[in-house]
Amino acid sequence: MAKVKHKEVADYIEPLNMNGLKGRMLRVPAPTGKKREILFVYGHHSSLERWWGVIQDLNQYGAVTMPDLPGFGGMDSFYKIGQKPSIDAMADYLATFIKLRYKHKKISVSGLSFGFVIATRMLQRYPDLVDKVDMFISVVGFSHHEDFAFSRRRYWFYRILAAFFSYRIPAFFFKNIALNPLVLRVAYHKTNNAKIKFANTDKTNHKAQMDFEIHLWHCNDVRTYMYTANQFLKVDNCNKQINLPLWHVSVKDEQYFNHYLVLQHLKVIFKKVTVVVSSMDSHAPSIIADVKAAAPLLPTKLRRVLARNIKT
Repeated sequence: MAKVKHKEVADYIEPLNMNGLKGRMLRVPAPTGKKREILFVYGHHSSLERWWGVIQDLNQYGAVTMPDLPGFGGMDSFYKIGQKPSIDAMADYLATFIKLRYKHKKISVSGLSFGFVIATRMLQRYPDLVDKVDMFISVVGFSHHEDFAFSRRRYWFYRILAAFFSYRIPAFFFKNIALNPLVLRVAYHKTNNAKIKFANTDKTNHKAQMDFEIHLWHCNDVRTYMYTANQFLKVDNCNKQINLPLWHVSVKDEQYFNHYLVLQHLKVIFKKVTVVVSSMDSHAPSIIADVKAAAPLLPTKLRRVLARNIKT
């Protein structure tokens, strides 16, 4: 296992300007002797800093690049250029990034949760990119709206709420009232999802985690957040197959998805699905997880495959 000494996350962040949108990307070079190029596509409620611990862990297997998605992490949203942030639009953006960044290189693509949805749709829309992918990894990913383990009542509550706040005026209200830092500090940890996030947080880390939650809510465009949430709550990526094997990382105590249905849908899309189970006790590492805390996300069997050197 390669030992990598890292600087601070800011030392690896570069500006990203694409299709009239300004954002950032994180690029960590490969350790000596490693040739693998890893593209990490983050999920919902994200920023580059949010996944720094995971990226540091992945970096021991090769160079890691993680671009912002439009409307997330502080990047301009698709609304700025008169487009809606649909899954197709996100997939097109990711395809453009790959074509510009990896012209003559093979890449290992790792999509986390909603990021996997986008990466899957990208390969379905751009089959010419399939040959560039030497390894495709789903990290707690999903592909169909039936994968969600919510009750029917909760599912429709989220659908309706996301659709309503994806409009300009309701989004303005949500941003300036519900996302006021004082309101978030008082009320956020009492919501259903936040209770799970904060369940194992001690008093020492509670403030740091809440501070970062506030940062994430403010660096993610509200309309994009809500529109994409509504999109993935009704997603169906099972209409077109991808001629690639898939490594799928699941967690034992997954709070969002039905393991059985996730696997059945993945088998419809991919020619082979290898499931490996993470030792994480939740859907994803804490938002303030360092490399040590994030390490349990990747199972040993997957690490062995990532550690194999590849031909360029």
